[in-house]
Amino acid sequence: MEIEIVTLSRQGGRNYNEDVHGHWHDERFVACLVADGAGGHGGGDVAAATARTSMLAGFAAAPSLDGASLRALVDQANLDVVARQAEGGKLAGMRSTIVFAAIDLEQHVLAWVHSGDSRAYLFRGGAVVARTTDHSLVQQMVAGGMLDEEGARLHPQRNMLLSALGSVEEAPDITVSDRMRLLPGDVLLLCSDGVWEPLGDEALVDTLHASRTPSQWAELLDTQIKAHAKPGHDNYTVLTLWVIADDSDATRLLPAGGEATMPAGLEPGAKPAE
Repeated sequence: MEIEIVTLSRQGGRNYNEDVHGHWHDERFVACLVADGAGGHGGGDVAAATARTSMLAGFAAAPSLDGASLRALVDQANLDVVARQAEGGKLAGMRSTIVFAAIDLEQHVLAWVHSGDSRAYLFRGGAVVARTTDHSLVQQMVAGGMLDEEGARLHPQRNMLLSALGSVEEAPDITVSDRMRLLPGDVLLLCSDGVWEPLGDEALVDTLHASRTPSQWAELLDTQIKAHAKPGHDNYTVLTLWVIADDSDATRLLPAGGEATMPAGLEPGAKPAE
């Protein structure tokens, strides 16, 4: 089994990019994440980067797909963001979503955890077989039968979150998936709302069908977002991981394209830099 990771992150129509992405791996485990900060320049980007460092360092110290362990990583990331808020100024009101996926290469299984509206998708045979459920007002409306998914995507209050890291008074809502089998041909997508909001799930499937490689898919998503997003649109970040059949049945990582997928100086099996 061969795994290829490709990333893409753009500021969109904004003056700066508050999204971050990253990954860590050793010989057995892979961890990937996307975080979408909020709170203005010097705030949201710091919150997202703080969450990334906390999550990757915590996982690297004790890799596990156990649900309680993944939830504890998000709890600690929330505390780390809150600690930075105490510095005041632009950092006081910063927040960040998080979506984090962990893979056990020996067991060929995947689990993810998230808070907010950055999403994880698992595609199999070109179709969505699993997806995170947003912690947002419009998602509650969908659950209550007041909106369908397309209506939620276009709703004027679609950006109103019910949970994000940086919550002082109460812990953020955290959802952890069950373990999912990972098969050759599967595709994992982690993305901020700047990706799925202008495109919708149907366009994600269509662009995947039109792509032969993860780099081609990332480029096509970039093109489609630019074509469909409104002026001043949000930052958008993609991290996609493709599982490719390999005759040797070995597992290797081939980071490709996009921006750096790890904090500077991070080597396989190493702890993320502060």
